[in-house]
Amino acid sequence: MAAEAGPAATGGPKEHVRRVRLPADRRTPAAARAVVRSVLAEANLDELLNEALLLTTELSTNAVEHARTELDVEVSADATGLTVTVSDFAAGPVDDLTVGGRNAATEITEVAERGRGLLLVDHFASRWGTTYLPSGKGVWFRLDRHHPEDGATTTEGDPAGTEATTAPSAGAMSLLMQTLPDPYAEDPLPDFATNLLTRVAEMVGAAGGVVRLDRGDGQGPQVLARYGRPPRTGHDLLRVPLAVHRPYAGELELDAAPTAYARPLAVLTAERLSLHLENDRLRRADVRRQAWLTFLAEASELLAQSLDVELTMALVPQLVVPRLGQWCAVHTTDEWGRLRLAAATHADEAMLPQLHAILRQTGPDSVQARLREASRNGTQTPLGVPMEGFAVPLIARGQRLGTLAVGRHQRHRHDPDEIAVLEDVARRAALAIENARIHAERRRIAQALQQSLLPPVLPVVEGIGFAAEYVPTGGDADVGGDFYDVVPLPDGCWLVVIGDVSGKGVQAATVTGLVRDVIRVLAGDGKPLPELLPRLNETLVQRGAGRYCTLALAVVAPGADGRLDVGLHLAGHDRPLLLRSGGGPATFVGSGGTALGLLDTISSPPSELTLGPGDCLVFYTDGVTERRRGRELFGIGRLRDAATPLAGYPADVVAARLRATAINFSVEEPRDDIAIFVLRNDAG
Repeated sequence: MAAEAGPAATGGPKEHVRRVRLPADRRTPAAARAVVRSVLAEANLDELLNEALLLTTELSTNAVEHARTELDVEVSADATGLTVTVSDFAAGPVDDLTVGGRNAATEITEVAERGRGLLLVDHFASRWGTTYLPSGKGVWFRLDRHHPEDGATTTEGDPAGTEATTAPSAGAMSLLMQTLPDPYAEDPLPDFATNLLTRVAEMVGAAGGVVRLDRGDGQGPQVLARYGRPPRTGHDLLRVPLAVHRPYAGELELDAAPTAYARPLAVLTAERLSLHLENDRLRRADVRRQAWLTFLAEASELLAQSLDVELTMALVPQLVVPRLGQWCAVHTTDEWGRLRLAAATHADEAMLPQLHAILRQTGPDSVQARLREASRNGTQTPLGVPMEGFAVPLIARGQRLGTLAVGRHQRHRHDPDEIAVLEDVARRAALAIENARIHAERRRIAQALQQSLLPPVLPVVEGIGFAAEYVPTGGDADVGGDFYDVVPLPDGCWLVVIGDVSGKGVQAATVTGLVRDVIRVLAGDGKPLPELLPRLNETLVQRGAGRYCTLALAVVAPGADGRLDVGLHLAGHDRPLLLRSGGGPATFVGSGGTALGLLDTISSPPSELTLGPGDCLVFYTDGVTERRRGRELFGIGRLRDAATPLAGYPADVVAARLRATAINFSVEEPRDDIAIFVLRNDAG
């Protein structure tokens, strides 16, 4: 039908008219339909109900969406039919929607390009057109009542009425417009596309049809829906591309005659399907991004758990393959800037030797050359055949650590999201590697400093056995405050020292070194312990930076009959255990005193004891007795029970077994340093 400039005037005693002004919101189409329904009921025009409601919905919806102003809806009906006018108040120029005077195929095609609303109006309305007023514009349509005796309606230029008789009905158009995906289906698109394709194929008389969709996942175009027989090759087919964004692409294909309605209906169907495909693309993209965020969070957690350099570098390829590529290799730079392969993996383990061989190749076009370029320039660099992929630099805190090379997927190249994720993985991996290196360096320094605070070897003295065990705090790169020493005295005796400085780290190590050196100097000068301890306490009060120290000191002198005379002084330290070679339970000996560095004056009562042949004196720090298993402590009771069966054993055996017993008490790493020192009478 051709559009006209304005509705024909109607009048008469039996005319039914309604005029309403409606707001521009989502409820307006329903209100407009209610007005049309009431007028049709009054005029007894129920046979026009479906077409009238469908066209009213389309015009009012278009006006709400595009004009965004209030709407005037005028409905008039008489014995011959119904006229509906929808006007808006949008300012500005209006495109001329009148397309009269052209043939039906041209008219319908161009109208379809403007929107499905006018396509439906042109199809179902007896007449339709536009109105232009100073206040806005409007679109009207007229539905005439049809009588059975009128016969079949023919189209001008088509006496046989072929197209008119095969034109889709209002019910078919309504079903096409009302077809929706199942909101409860896990993947509703295949069924939805099949329903749409079936309806449009039946409406245009297509012998077959297919909807193909390529989601850009490397699988190529896949059949989303199929109707009837496969479209015939070499035959004129109706093809409509789907209006979807990358990486989606697809088309709707119908094996149908090119009637005036076929292409517009196919375009309309493709647009409806494209809208839901876009929703599917956005939903899948959102789900994928959420999955990538979860992956990055898990990768960060795994990388952060490792403070071992080699383990961290070996973990990175395992995270990448196969999710982000077929293969992955991590190269690190040495102090000369040369790349060294640190770790590599391949989705196919049989390909690992070939991968290693290719990574070792040199030359201007080799993978090594591209990796050096990526490391030197600090930018993403593509890798050519035979191992296609790309390399990204590993940079942390402005320092170039190496490269992360990733091979392409088996079926497709990396998409932008995957490249962004890989670059993020490279940043996190570089930071984890740098943190592991810093921790390893700190641990190395701490171990070196800790060793400097302990004697490299214990002296070998005839008739006296010395043995020691030391376990630093587990999982920590700080220096502990526990120490022990054996100092020769000018009178031929030996001074055994074990102590514990409060705290950890460099400051604790400084105080530990101070205590150790002051003891060595004063003992070397022949100062007796009653004089040595106050002098040491004074030094700690003045220079200890608020730290204190507990000490156990024992002067060991050879006695008569192969015995050892021991003068014991305790300065806030735990009492040592005495093991008699003849058996019996181990006993704690000595009297407690004042820790050093807390008060200006201290007390340290001396204790004298004698060690017979085979007797042992076991010194220890609080890291042994305070070893934890949940809320339970190892305690002095377990220490005594563990030491009692060791009576008569050599000093090194006693020390080693007590260390093992304390460590095996809990699966946790030690929270405090553990130091054990054993003095034994080896005479006879």
